[in-house]
Amino acid sequence: MSDKISLKLEHVSYIYGADTNLPVRALDDICLEIPEGQFIGLIGHTGSGKSTLVQHLNGLERPTQGTITYDGQDIWAKDYPRKQLRSQVGLVFQYPEHQLFETDVFADVCFGPKNLGLEKEEIERRAGRALELVGFPKEFYGQSPFELSGGQKRRVAIAGVLAMEPKILVLDEPTAGLDPRGRDEILGQIAHLQRETGISVVLVSHSMEDVANYVQRIIVMDHGRVLFDDAPHEVFSHVKELEAVGLAAPQVTYILHGLRERGFDVDVRATTIREAKETILQAMREDGKC
Repeated sequence: MSDKISLKLEHVSYIYGADTNLPVRALDDICLEIPEGQFIGLIGHTGSGKSTLVQHLNGLERPTQGTITYDGQDIWAKDYPRKQLRSQVGLVFQYPEHQLFETDVFADVCFGPKNLGLEKEEIERRAGRALELVGFPKEFYGQSPFELSGGQKRRVAIAGVLAMEPKILVLDEPTAGLDPRGRDEILGQIAHLQRETGISVVLVSHSMEDVANYVQRIIVMDHGRVLFDDAPHEVFSHVKELEAVGLAAPQVTYILHGLRERGFDVDVRATTIREAKETILQAMREDGKC
């Protein structure tokens, strides 16, 4: 990992209803580092603690135990500017269209930087740049956000957070409810803006397929704990363990394991379609069938 750690969680636990007779431990001794410029997938079944975890990243929730630091400073220390933190660690909630409320798209994206007290010219520059990064058509800037398609609403909501110019962008299930084409478009755009800006992206999902082609690192949550935290090909090598917690490896993984069982010398650690194609062709060449 990078020496420049932007966000660090040390032994973080969170208990819902800690003062009641029915406490629920939603996070259990989480230790994580999110360095600058990394594309991370945060995976887990419903109820695994994903959403609770991301709400700790910018101080929306306070840990019951443990510490969270941003650039070396404890975000729950006295007088720490958490409002400023939330402009640096931007969170886009699941169904982000619920975050839209202005009369037109451009005004909606201007809302965040306007609250930072910036000059009008800088606010509009940031809004225009953010909408450009998410691939939103300029001719729709004056349209009501409530008249947009689901995918367009997602882009506007993401642009509203990007206009704050965060160092870390956290996306909680940004493809929820979209059709396969809409999911691919949103994920492709997120990957593009991550490359363009170099910011850290934490992509929350319950689908291995959604993240397999994009992320550099996968964190798997189960019952409030980190089950795996590694490169995709390492995480996907634990097929049985993933299935045991209600997850599945990408379809590519199952195909390659099936070919290996049939005698093909393929690399079962391949995680993308391109990598699978390369290892299958190589195996066929070695077998004299290509």
